[in-house]
Amino acid sequence: MESDSGNCCANLRNGEVCCQKTKVSKEIVPKVFPDKIYKSVQVKGVDVTGMTCECGVFGAIACGDYPTQLDIAQMICLGLVALQHRGQESAGIVTSLGKCSKNFSVHKGMGMINNLFNDEAIRKLKGNLGIGHTRYSTAAASEVVNCQPFVVHTAHGALAIAHNGELVNCESLRREVLERGVGLSTHSDSELIAQSLCCAPEDVSEHDGPNWPARIRHFMTLAPLSYSLVVMHKDKIYAVRDSYGNRPLCLGKIVPVDAGHANIDDQVAEGWVVSSESCGFLSIGARYVREVEPGEIIELSRNGYRTVDIVERPDYKRMAFCIFEYVYFARSDSMFEGQMVYSARLQCGRQLARESPLDADLVSSVPESGTAAAHGYARESGMPFGEVLCKNRYVGRTFIQPSNRLRQLGVAKKFGALAQNVEGKRIVLVDDSIVRGNTIGPIIKLLRDAGASEVHIRIASPPLQYPCYMGINIPTREELIANKLNADQLADHVGADSLAYLSVEGLVKAVQMNKSHVNPLKAGYCTACLTGEYPGGLPEELSW
Repeated sequence: MESDSGNCCANLRNGEVCCQKTKVSKEIVPKVFPDKIYKSVQVKGVDVTGMTCECGVFGAIACGDYPTQLDIAQMICLGLVALQHRGQESAGIVTSLGKCSKNFSVHKGMGMINNLFNDEAIRKLKGNLGIGHTRYSTAAASEVVNCQPFVVHTAHGALAIAHNGELVNCESLRREVLERGVGLSTHSDSELIAQSLCCAPEDVSEHDGPNWPARIRHFMTLAPLSYSLVVMHKDKIYAVRDSYGNRPLCLGKIVPVDAGHANIDDQVAEGWVVSSESCGFLSIGARYVREVEPGEIIELSRNGYRTVDIVERPDYKRMAFCIFEYVYFARSDSMFEGQMVYSARLQCGRQLARESPLDADLVSSVPESGTAAAHGYARESGMPFGEVLCKNRYVGRTFIQPSNRLRQLGVAKKFGALAQNVEGKRIVLVDDSIVRGNTIGPIIKLLRDAGASEVHIRIASPPLQYPCYMGINIPTREELIANKLNADQLADHVGADSLAYLSVEGLVKAVQMNKSHVNPLKAGYCTACLTGEYPGGLPEELSW
């Protein structure tokens, strides 16, 4: 853990070199990805394939006169708690008083939000605006050196950046930054973004000070995806989403405590927030306004917010919002595309029942991410829903434990069977996805040991077959069970009476069912982990 005032970097005219350091060995190990070789690095003796992380970003700024009466640091902390499901390895908050561009207050470190930010830490984070980050990464990159937000010092003052995603073309961007004489001290995409923004584009005049929107736009033209960013400089926050809209980002309005459910447009803005998901807005007295549009750069200040630029993607390219946000990652009370994630998952269950009907006694779920889809399956099929598994809420999600061995060991202590609901029953068990296939077999055995006569598995998403290079930890094709066994083979392997997946077409249809608008020009999903069709192509080979 570290806590400082942000004075950790040397000031340089064209950029800066952070004092944060990492040890990367000279050994470069090739890894076979589809149709090409993608290189990985050895970090302290552990193999890392790029920066595969699923993170959450949050920013808040007060309106009106400063100092504000809002506790910005506490708001950001609570916002990050609501995003804890997106990353549980490290977190950080950076705040600014909005008056001086030289120093920020910084507190970040390894661990969960509630363990990192006690009353003393929050008191030290004085400010009228700030940004925060919660992170999940590969095991080897799980170090303090890679904790965000990154703070760098430029000739124009301190700059803080928090990033969700992964740069597909990090190699070319790295070369571009290094050729300008800027040193890089970590293998983090986020530091690369920070250093890129510190370099003014050659065609931009900055006689009156730095033009941050122009710098951000220049970066966006160099890096098409994948990222959602919050960038803070002195008294402003910039919310940035890549032009494909691959990673989520939304805007909220802080309203008076007694606002209730009144029309948001009629409420006075006490401040503004931006977040990877909207699920934490109500808990801090904010209301959801809208999503940051693909390619949009929004500037937040004490006077409100405004769109300062929009970077368009090529005409022949469609939006590529990560469909796995609907399937697994997002919290069910978050809003995407004008609909609640819960309703999309409910529709996935309905569509699954249409595609793979079954005669059974009871529909249930693997809690908790499979529950909404199970309710949808039950409603569409006309079968009753009932709980058959009791979850130990003090055990982490098995998808984000670092090794197969821990995943397998974690299953036995994660669930218990509700024997009276199970005995003698034919059960349809709905789950959101199967990744490595380690957890479902022990669950089926648990239900059979409790007396279930039949256990049929229904998966509310298509089989995962390809790795993700845009910020999700699905590292290699070899680890994905769907590349080894088809549905019937997998059913035999895990001990199920039958197993069926939702189709790709069915998934896309389900998530569009309740959308507030379906504009073909503003619609589209990244299904690369399901189909192998990557919106930005495969990542470049790394030379570092």
